[in-house]
Amino acid sequence: MNGTDGAAGTRSTGSTGSTGGADVAGGRTGGSGTTGAAPALRPLTARSIVLSTLLGHHPPALPARALVRVGEVFGVAEGTVRVALSRMVASGDLVQRADGTYGLTARLLARQARQDDSRAPRTRDWRGRWEIAVVTAERRAAADRGALRQAMAALRLAELREGTWLRPANLRRPHPPVVTEQCTLLTGAPEGDPAALAATLWDLDGWAAAARALVAAADAAEETGDLARRFTVAAASLRHLLADPLLPAELLPGDWPGAALRARYDAFEDDFRAVLRRHAAPG
Repeated sequence: MNGTDGAAGTRSTGSTGSTGGADVAGGRTGGSGTTGAAPALRPLTARSIVLSTLLGHHPPALPARALVRVGEVFGVAEGTVRVALSRMVASGDLVQRADGTYGLTARLLARQARQDDSRAPRTRDWRGRWEIAVVTAERRAAADRGALRQAMAALRLAELREGTWLRPANLRRPHPPVVTEQCTLLTGAPEGDPAALAATLWDLDGWAAAARALVAAADAAEETGDLARRFTVAAASLRHLLADPLLPAELLPGDWPGAALRARYDAFEDDFRAVLRRHAAPG
């Protein structure tokens, strides 16, 4: 499923990912802008159906007729889907290949990778160390500052103060050039309570409350068998998972709902893949 790129300030709870939304590095609110409430469910559109289908498909390329069939499952007319495809090619979201399939552009392929990581994060044992990135580049252009914030969002670092970003060193991922060219990278450990520090950097209670509301919404939608409703709840769930700071268990409040929300999303994706096999198969 999909999301759009954005930036953030300090302290994070936001929702990011599917059918729109913004990646959030740090900022007390993000995405829905509602602390502790379930992120808003966005309306089902031809564009969101196409993007979510491709972003959930590996490899992310399908012919128009397959995407039209998926649209029909949700009551979207063929002409509406084909217009959306044309507009998405024009806007740089999709590329139409020589074999007639539609695929994601590089920007959306990167989004797919972030989404995959948010669902199955690559972690390592945490030994109390923290990643620290201090901005040391001078005379940075506005575009460079914005690119750095987006990179920090993807790396799930939070901004302690302007120009100083950090997080527990429990994730496995490289630092892109936009970070290494603008920052000096350090490792260290706080002298005080690391859990207290984490609570000042991320709104953990707010994220957890929103995640629990999404789990409840997913359960309710599954009970009714409403695929369209499940689709929109799953999209909001994936946005929210992209804002999970992925902290070590030692720094999280009890009964952290991250695993439960991932399980609900995985259950939806299994069912949606079955829909794709039935309706998006060649032929």
